[in-house]
Amino acid sequence: MSYIKEISSIHNPLVRSTISLKEKSRERKKNGLFIIEGIKELQLAVKGRYTLKTILFYPELVNRNAIMELVHGISPTPEIISISKDIFQKLAYRDTTEGILAVAVSREHTLESLKFKNDNPLILVAEAPEKPGNIGALLRTADAAGLDAVIIANPKSDLYNPNIIRSSVGCVFTTDIAMGSTPEIIQFLIGRNININCAALSASKPYTEIDFTKGTAIVVGTEATGLSEQWLKNATQNIIIPMHGEIDSMNVSVSAAILIFEAIRQRGF
Repeated sequence: MSYIKEISSIHNPLVRSTISLKEKSRERKKNGLFIIEGIKELQLAVKGRYTLKTILFYPELVNRNAIMELVHGISPTPEIISISKDIFQKLAYRDTTEGILAVAVSREHTLESLKFKNDNPLILVAEAPEKPGNIGALLRTADAAGLDAVIIANPKSDLYNPNIIRSSVGCVFTTDIAMGSTPEIIQFLIGRNININCAALSASKPYTEIDFTKGTAIVVGTEATGLSEQWLKNATQNIIIPMHGEIDSMNVSVSAAILIFEAIRQRGF
């Protein structure tokens, strides 16, 4: 296998800039770049047609043939660089990674860029999710259910935060994702005759009584504050998961999964 160069110094400018991309959201946004770590995540990024600028690998951990297989057919071909153990340990976000990272080009996730596969799309909308782990779990559920899109309203976290990429197991790359403000998203959904079903405690029907076979957006809020009043005012119907214990809410990703797979069941998928 051939590669352009080897880097052994942690003070190398490329290494320093890559560390900044790993650690700082503002650097990712300013440069339009982010870090992907791990073979599975990189495979999904390639499948999602993300552009990889640079692949960095520690040869003691990763099979070089696996790298060649990964980059086969990619255009433009990323720069491939062998790095030392010290550099890899500084760049790696998790302890169990496979010895490979990449610098990739981020995307603009606009509402206008969404192209639905179906005339009656099934969409998940999450308002102001803050915890990267929850966002990653929502994206994994969306992938498992084959949703048409995930829309994040009033985002609080950088979509290319390493924790989101890790917790989504790379599903962030293969899921159609858009972001916008709550008013923009409501207008977008209404303009496309998509029913807005909001998970809420007030004026709600049990989710099993709702027809999810039409164009549907399932809208979930945070566990702490729920959905904003704008959503509740514009809802086609508020929906609820009946609780039989002492609490009145569940983890947002768990609630979303229950609602989504009821919709999938109704659609016969």
